[in-house]
Amino acid sequence: MRAVAAPRRLAVIGHVEHVTLGTVAVLPQPGDIVHLEAPMWFPGGGGGITFFQLLRSPVEIHLFTAIGNDDAGAAVANSLAATRAVIHAARRDQPHTRDLVLVTPDGERTILVVGVPLHTRLDDPLPWDVLASCDAVYFAGQDPDVLRAARAARILIVTARRRAVLARAGVRADVVVGSAHDPLEASALVDYSVEPGAIVMTEGGGGGRIETTSGVTRFPAAPPPARRVGSYGAGDSFVGALTWFLACGLPLAEACGRAAVHGAAVLAGWSPLEVQLALAVP
Repeated sequence: MRAVAAPRRLAVIGHVEHVTLGTVAVLPQPGDIVHLEAPMWFPGGGGGITFFQLLRSPVEIHLFTAIGNDDAGAAVANSLAATRAVIHAARRDQPHTRDLVLVTPDGERTILVVGVPLHTRLDDPLPWDVLASCDAVYFAGQDPDVLRAARAARILIVTARRRAVLARAGVRADVVVGSAHDPLEASALVDYSVEPGAIVMTEGGGGGRIETTSGVTRFPAAPPPARRVGSYGAGDSFVGALTWFLACGLPLAEACGRAAVHGAAVLAGWSPLEVQLALAVP
């Protein structure tokens, strides 16, 4: 087993949306007009929230993403540029993707995606050779060629939503991670043409399961906060923390248990960026 130690460099490849989040009393029915209360905006999405969780670590972070040509894209680009991370952004001559997140009083979130998420391609003039020097890469992109480049990292973690991209790329992920409650992510080893080293499926308050060729094991859920405010970003914060702990050298089961704490912490706030926990070498 690898000794536990701080990684040197981590990377995220994925989409970062312009997110507007607010509360609603109830979700709209057909024909309804519903008022969004206390709206706030922040850069989010599947790649964005994981990226911001990794920024809570003390090491070098790289982000590979694509940015649109409108005010939403400019706002996202400015927010990313204000971080300490190294941003590698391809430019797209189209509007940037927006997400509208509705949070009901029970803290559950419903997401409306406006437009198609923007992703990098291997023909973008970005420093793809950086990936080979990364201790871990989290992939939420769309280009199989980029995924092949990401495989040069020591550890490759891929969202279960990219099962088809994994098949086209023909590479073996070390870990595929997703939600057992999401039909686009729920999967098992048998569903992959190239079996990953492990499948991690989260189950919210039920913890989660880990599947390898040795069988299936489980990890417990972390205690939730005293008051559940919102669930947006909980899963992606779990993924960011999981990437960190695996890069530190922890065994997968322990890494999942620790990452669950970071996922649960996000339930205490509206915006995950305000309540994500710091990451340290265990």
